[in-house]
Amino acid sequence: MTGILFDASRLVFRLARGRALTGIDRVALAYARWLLTRADVELKPVWCVEGRLLPVAMGLLRWMVEAKPREAAAAAQTWAGLVAALASAQGDGRALRAGPGGRADPGWLLEGLRHVWPPPLRARVSAGDIYLNVSHYGVGQGGLLARLTRRGIRPVVMLHDLIPILQPEFCTPGGSAKHVVRMEAVLEHAALVIANSASTAEEVAAFAVGAGRAPPSLCVAPLGLEPAFLSVPEPLKSTQPYFVCVATLEPRKNLAFLLMLWSRLAARAGEAAPRLVLVGRRGWENEAVIDLLERAPAVRRLVHEVCDLTDEQLASLMAGAAALLAPSFTEGFDLPAVEALAMGAPVIASDIPVHRELAGGAVLIDPLDGPGWLAAIAAATARASEPRRPRIAPTWERHFAIVGEALGLGPASVVSAPASDAPLPGRRAQRRAASHRRR
Repeated sequence: MTGILFDASRLVFRLARGRALTGIDRVALAYARWLLTRADVELKPVWCVEGRLLPVAMGLLRWMVEAKPREAAAAAQTWAGLVAALASAQGDGRALRAGPGGRADPGWLLEGLRHVWPPPLRARVSAGDIYLNVSHYGVGQGGLLARLTRRGIRPVVMLHDLIPILQPEFCTPGGSAKHVVRMEAVLEHAALVIANSASTAEEVAAFAVGAGRAPPSLCVAPLGLEPAFLSVPEPLKSTQPYFVCVATLEPRKNLAFLLMLWSRLAARAGEAAPRLVLVGRRGWENEAVIDLLERAPAVRRLVHEVCDLTDEQLASLMAGAAALLAPSFTEGFDLPAVEALAMGAPVIASDIPVHRELAGGAVLIDPLDGPGWLAAIAAATARASEPRRPRIAPTWERHFAIVGEALGLGPASVVSAPASDAPLPGRRAQRRAASHRRR
């Protein structure tokens, strides 16, 4: 039986927020589901507070995995407004604006806290356990990984990207320094690094070499998709073609550029210009984007802004779109682009390494090539009614087959009990990462 200290910090924060999952939250939830099904794992959920691990009650973890978010009613209201707006020939984008969002829901929080009693007193830690963190959070705090290593616990960390280090201009002030501390802790103490893409693995290895260190043991495991995106749902109906962009409103997503394109489309096509649906919360340093959303006449008329849709609603929205647009300057994985392609929806994306790796079949264009994007959007508009063919999608089953092997676990269908002090297969993981890079 392998003891795994699973860091559920992101799920605990989700409990406090009471809102739909995004990005890394989804990965943490998928890992919690997977670990709860493993008969060969002694699961010890924890969360990190200032570099210290506190236990999470198993009942609370199960509730967070199984519970339907309380925001479902609000999502239904938002969805109804979006459906009505896209069905109207005179729809006004101002009717749907996401706003800051993300406010805590005391009722949701109290409902979850019912599962904590009686509160656990301390995390059960044993030499030979694996500490598994797939969220970045807490990795660089208070010498956490160093203390775990001294106690004979093997840290395993998923790295989603190195954007704060490589492109600090796209992140919050101070984000780069925090990520450097995080990376130094990982390079010094992690027994294994899980990378969500070969592009991320290459960046991790290059950072290590640049820091004068040996690259860590790497396991490349592309993320899986949720069930809603593994089949083609009933597409959302619209009176005229529309496009979708799923992204937090933050600098690296290149949304000001996208909205300027929509102003140009409106000038060219007038009332016949396609609509644009932005799906995502308002993030940081987004003043230019918000100014366009709230003050540019064409954008106010043609662009709808929503957030916290359910998976099923988002899948339906993507299925009916002329194309999903992903103009970001940099990404570690870009889940929405992969989701859309899996359902057969056209994708127009920026020509960056991760899109070249994972978005096969997408139209790739330089993220600042305005004429190229306008031409691609016009072509997708003309083909909006053409039939779509779903593609082979990455699955969580495949992801966890790779990760389970790297952790020394047996196949999911077999109860196995590897020695708790068995070394992680570093060389094999490195060879696997190298083979992915060669591809």
